[in-house]
Amino acid sequence: MMRLYKVYHRLSPYSSSCCCLLHPFSLGNARFPSSNLRSFRHLRTHSTNLFKPAMSASRFNRLVPVNSALAEDGSAAGNGSANASLTFAEDDDESVIGVKYRVPPPEIRDIVDAPPLPALSFSPLRDKILFMKRRSLPPLAELARPEEKLAGLRIDGKCNTRSRMSFYTGIGIHSLMPDGSLGPETEVRGLPDGAKINFVTWSNDGKHLAFSVRFEEEESSSSKLRVWVADVETGMARPLFQSPDIYLNAVFDNYVWVDNSTLLVCTIPLSRGDPPKKPLVPSGPKIQSNEQKTIVQVRTFQDLLKDEYDEDLFDYYATSQLVLASLDGKVKEVGSPAIYTSLDPSPDEKYILISSIHRPYSFIVPCGRFPKKVDLWTADGNFVRELCDLPLAEDIPIASNSVRNGMRSLNWRADKPSTLYWAETQDGGDAKVEVSPRDIVYTQPAEPQEGEEPEILHKLDLRYGGISWCDDSLALMYESWYKTRRTRTWVISPGSKDVSPRILFDRSSEDVYSDPGSPMLRRTSTGNYVIAKLRKENDDATYLLLNGNGATPEGDTPFLDLFDINTGSKERIWESDKEKYYESVVALLSDRKEGDIHINDLKILTSKESKTENTQYYIQSWPDKKLCQITDFPHPYPQLASLQKEMIRYERKDGVQLTATLYLPPGYDPSKDGPLPCLVWSYPGEFKSKDAAGQVRGSPNEFAGIGPTSALLWLARRFAILSGPTIPIIGEGDEEANDRYVEQLVASAEAAVEEVIRRGVAHPNKIAVGGHSYGAFMTANLLAHAPHLFCCGIARSGAYNRTLTPFGFQNEDRTLWEATNTYVEMSPFMSANRIKKPILLIHGEEDNNPGTLTMQSDRFFNALKGHGALCRLVILPFESHGYSARESIMHVLWETDRWLQKHCVSNTSEVSADIGKSKDGEGKEVTDIENKAVAASGGGGAELADDIESGQFHSKPRSLM
Repeated sequence: MMRLYKVYHRLSPYSSSCCCLLHPFSLGNARFPSSNLRSFRHLRTHSTNLFKPAMSASRFNRLVPVNSALAEDGSAAGNGSANASLTFAEDDDESVIGVKYRVPPPEIRDIVDAPPLPALSFSPLRDKILFMKRRSLPPLAELARPEEKLAGLRIDGKCNTRSRMSFYTGIGIHSLMPDGSLGPETEVRGLPDGAKINFVTWSNDGKHLAFSVRFEEEESSSSKLRVWVADVETGMARPLFQSPDIYLNAVFDNYVWVDNSTLLVCTIPLSRGDPPKKPLVPSGPKIQSNEQKTIVQVRTFQDLLKDEYDEDLFDYYATSQLVLASLDGKVKEVGSPAIYTSLDPSPDEKYILISSIHRPYSFIVPCGRFPKKVDLWTADGNFVRELCDLPLAEDIPIASNSVRNGMRSLNWRADKPSTLYWAETQDGGDAKVEVSPRDIVYTQPAEPQEGEEPEILHKLDLRYGGISWCDDSLALMYESWYKTRRTRTWVISPGSKDVSPRILFDRSSEDVYSDPGSPMLRRTSTGNYVIAKLRKENDDATYLLLNGNGATPEGDTPFLDLFDINTGSKERIWESDKEKYYESVVALLSDRKEGDIHINDLKILTSKESKTENTQYYIQSWPDKKLCQITDFPHPYPQLASLQKEMIRYERKDGVQLTATLYLPPGYDPSKDGPLPCLVWSYPGEFKSKDAAGQVRGSPNEFAGIGPTSALLWLARRFAILSGPTIPIIGEGDEEANDRYVEQLVASAEAAVEEVIRRGVAHPNKIAVGGHSYGAFMTANLLAHAPHLFCCGIARSGAYNRTLTPFGFQNEDRTLWEATNTYVEMSPFMSANRIKKPILLIHGEEDNNPGTLTMQSDRFFNALKGHGALCRLVILPFESHGYSARESIMHVLWETDRWLQKHCVSNTSEVSADIGKSKDGEGKEVTDIENKAVAASGGGGAELADDIESGQFHSKPRSLM
C-alpha cells in the first residue's frame, strides 16, 4: 500500500503563528564549488562514460557514467502523482495554507517542463553513438515507494536496488560516418512496453550492449531488474537469462563484462525466501558500549543500522549470488552468496578482483566502513587467494586526509595484463600524526612467485591520490594535503628501479591560474584507460596531451597542450575561442589503435557554447583541424534565449578580489527600465590565501544552464540574478578559516550588494538572498548578521545549529569541544533572536545528508517563531537533500516565487543607505550575550555525504568516452 504523503507548512507572522497541514513540493539542486566537482575518485577503468547535453553549464556536470545507478533525470513532463493534485493560484495569505500542491506561474513552469535532451555514449571503437532517451521529472508516487534505510543506504525492496532510481526510456544507436556525420537511428527494440532501462554498458568489442530492464509485472507487485543484452548492429534486444526467475541484485555492483561474450552478474539468490519479519517483542534492549575507552569520533551519518533486525534485513537485500552468464545462454553459479560490492576484471581477462563486506556491522558508521575483504578469482570463477580482510573502521579520525588503515585503492594496473597496485598508510590513517613517509604505494603480480614480496613503487609524504598509467617507462602519481592545499605530481618509471621518481608539478590546488592541465587518456582494447602518448614526424620526444581549463583573470579559456614530459616544453595545439564562445575538449577519439598516436591522426570530441547558444558537440581532426558538428540540440528554453550575462569583478573591503555572474532578463535596459528586484544565490568556500580566493573561475561565455531548481528561473519573472558571488572564508597560515566566518561572510555580501546597486540593476530595498545546503546556512547567517543588506531569504535543506554536528561539518575538522566559540558563533540558530527579515525554510522530509537532518529546519523554525520572526517552513514528503519529484519541485518554485513577490517585489521597508552600517544596533558593541555581534567564524566545502571524508585531490582524466 502506498504511503500516505504528509506535508506541513508552518507559518509564523511575527507574534501570531498558524500551523496547518498541506502538501508541498521540492526544489533545488545545490551548486557546489568547482574544486569539489572536479575532485577525482578512483575511476573503474572498464566503465564507459557518457555525456549528457542537459541544462547545465559545466561540461563535467554533463559527464556521467553510463552504468551509474542513478540516471540523470526524472519522468514525463506533467505526469503527477496519483495522490497529489497540482494547482496554480494567485491567492495569498491564509489561502496558501491548504491541502494541495501548487505550481508556479507558466513562465517558470514551462521552462521546468521542457523535454530533456538525451544522454550520449560513444562505442569503444568510436564508430557508434548511443542516444539514451530520458523523461522529465518523476512523479511523487515513485518517491513514495517503500524503502529500507540500512547501513547508510536506501533500498527499494521490490526492485532490490537503490531506491529513487531514475531510468532511460529508450536507446537509439547511430553510426558515426567517416565524414563525421551521423547515420540514421537504429532503435533498440524487443523490450517490454514501459521498460525502464539502467546500467548501460558496452562490451569491449563494441558489438553488444548490456543493460537492466524493470517494469511492473501484472501478476505481482514486483519490479525487480532483469539483465538484457542487445546486438548493436541490429538493435534487437533479449533477456540474458532464459530463466524468468533470475533477477539482478543492484544494491552494490551489478554486472561486468568478463570478456566480449560473458558477464559476471550479481543475482538475487534463488533460495532467499521472504524478508525477515521484525519481532513484535524485542529480545532485549538496544545497547552500545565503549568499555575499552576507544576514541571514536564520527560525523552525523544517516540511515544507519539500528538493531539486529536491521542487520538481518541488510543481509537479506545486499547478499548476492555471482553468476557467469554467456551470450549463448550458458549459466554457471560461482562462489557462495555474500555481500559483493565490487567486481573488477583484469585487463587480460584472466582474473577478477572481488570485494565484499561482512559482519560484524556497526550502528554508528555506514557500510563503506564495515569489514571489507578483497579476493582474487580466476575469470571462470575459481578462488585464487585472499588479498586483504580489513576490520571494521569506526575510528577513522575526522581530520581532513584521514583514511582507513591497511590496504586501500587496490586496483589493476591499466597498462599490464594482471598486475595489482595499492597504497598503505604509515600514519595509522590519522592525518594529525606527523610521519615520513605518510603513504607507500606497492605493486605485485596477481599470482606472485613463492616468497615474492610486494614491490615498493613509491613513498609519499602527502596523502596518496591515484596513478595515471602509461607503460613501464612512464606513470604519473598524485599526492595532496588539504590543510596546505598542496598538490604534487610525480613522474615514475614503474619498470625501472634505476630511474628515480621526479616531481613534475608542485603547486597549490587553489591556484587555478597555475594549473597546467591533466593528461588525456586513451581507451585500450581491454576497456582500460592509459596516458595517451603522441609523436611528431622526425621527433623522438615523448609528448603528452595536457587538457586544461585555462583559468585567467578574464575567465577560463580551455586549451590542449602538446607537453614534452622530459623537458617540460609546451606547444599549444588547440585553444577555445575567447571572444564569443566557450569551447572545451571532452574526450580523445583517436584511440582505436594501440600504441602512440601520431599528431596528424589526432581526433578529439569538443563542446561549444555561448552565453545564449546551448551546447553542441563536434569532432575535430588533425592535421587540418577540420570541425564536424554531430549534434543539433534545440534551445531548452527559447523564451530566455536572449538573456544577458556578465561576469563581474569587485573588491571586498579587506582588499580581496571577488567575482560573480550577473544575469539580466531579455530586453532589459537599466537606463530605461530602472533597477530590478534582485536574487543573490551563493555558496561559501574556504581558501588558504587571498590571492587564490580572488582568482576568476568559469567563463563569461558559458551557456546559462537552468536546472529545475535554479535561481535563474526568476529571469522569467524579470529579476536580476547575481549567481555564485564568491564568498571566500580565508584562513591564511595556521589560522582557521571558520574563526572569522561571520566577519568575512558579511564583508563578501556587502561587496556584492554594493556592486549591483552601483550598477543600477538592483533596487536597494529589493534584494533577496538564497542558497541550498551550506548556502542555506549562509542565508540564515546573513539575515542574522547583515539584515541591512537583504529584504528576505530563502534557505533550502540547510543546517543551522552546529552543536548538532559536534564532530565536524563541511571542511571543519575540529570538534565542538575544541572550537566551542566557533561552533556557537557560526550557528544562526544561536542568533535566531536577531533575525527580523522574512525567511522561507524548505527541507526534504527524508534528508539523508550528514549534517543537514530535517530537524535542523524544524528546530530553527521553532526558534524563529519563538522570537516572533516572520518565517515559513515547508517540509517536502519523501524528498531527500536534493529534490526530484515534479510535484515537489513545482511546489518549491511556487513557494519561492510567492515569497519573492510578497517580500521582495512588494517590499516597501527601508534598507540602510549605508551598506557598511546595519540597522537595529547591528555592528554596535554590546555586552548582552544574546545581542553580541558574532565574531568571525568559518565555512567550507560541500555539505555532502561522501565528498568530505578524504579531502584528497586526484587526477581528473579528460578522456573517458
